[in-house]
Amino acid sequence: MNQTEKTYIIAEAGVNHNGSIEMAKKLIDVAVQCGVDAIKFQTFRAEKLVSKDAAKADYQKRNTDIGESQFDMIKKLELSEEAHHNLIEYCHEQGIQFLSTPFDLDSLKLLISSFELPYIKVSSGDLTNAPFLLEIARTGKAVILSTGMSTLGEVEIALGILAFGYMDRGNNPSIENFQEAYSSLLGRQLLQQKVSLLHCTTEYPASLAEVNLKAMDTLRCAFDLSVGFSDHTAGIAVPLAAVARGAVIIEKHFTLDRSLPGPDHKASLEPIELKNMVESIRQIEKALGYSYKIPTPSEVKNKIVARKSLVASQAIKKGEKFTEKNITTKRAGTGLSPIYYWEWLGKSAERDYEQDERIGI
Repeated sequence: MNQTEKTYIIAEAGVNHNGSIEMAKKLIDVAVQCGVDAIKFQTFRAEKLVSKDAAKADYQKRNTDIGESQFDMIKKLELSEEAHHNLIEYCHEQGIQFLSTPFDLDSLKLLISSFELPYIKVSSGDLTNAPFLLEIARTGKAVILSTGMSTLGEVEIALGILAFGYMDRGNNPSIENFQEAYSSLLGRQLLQQKVSLLHCTTEYPASLAEVNLKAMDTLRCAFDLSVGFSDHTAGIAVPLAAVARGAVIIEKHFTLDRSLPGPDHKASLEPIELKNMVESIRQIEKALGYSYKIPTPSEVKNKIVARKSLVASQAIKKGEKFTEKNITTKRAGTGLSPIYYWEWLGKSAERDYEQDERIGI
């Protein structure tokens, strides 16, 4: 993806299907109606993802049964292989791209071996999961990498792992070899071809004070890669600002209804909000235009009306010198530009001028 293309908008359904295929299909319908480019789910096996005694995040505690473990919570939200086939076929019928984030090796293998996804979306939680990143890169698939909770140094290490995997450097992974791959010309070229970064604040919902959109500029400058924004704030103002700041990808959680039970619904957009976000992004893209500064076609016709010309501020006789008292600037802009005002001061009039008559014409 590059900045000459339209913003790639990913509607993050995540686990907001609540384990229901029918609800997942309704989410797909909404995404299509809202005009997004892709809808993204999550592929995982609870046994591979989380320990039985792992605690919930604070936002999960607020939005789900406090006595339920994280394992029990996400176990109910798994999508089976059959469900994946069903949803991917439905997306194909509806004309929208299906994406999913794998959270374990078995899920990665399922997405790669069974389904031809154009990208692998990597969650912020796996940015430091070196073995997983390496296996992802070895698939050769392009990657959209979220960078929530990370430092610039951690992002660089992750990119080194991906570069090493893309270069197929064999069975000698190490920090030193990751750094060498990242620093190599081939490694950098492969990263530019295959990797996009998403700035992200990993909180649900994220506070405006912690969004730090300027970090997108830092990521773009530091790594020379396409940069987008994975948004967890309430509302649509921040993703719109991100597009205006150069985000080439926007990812945003959405739900059928924020009052539904589940960990992510309350930090998600409802359908009308998602539609408004997409429409607003497309408007912003039109407004961004191009980088060079020239008059637009609609401006050209207004130059004559809005700009001014050199004119006589009073009657001037032939041979009389032009001075600050007898020439001035007035509309319309059909005569000499006021840029030449000082060049005419002190010259002698070549003919008589009436008041408001254009000088030099």
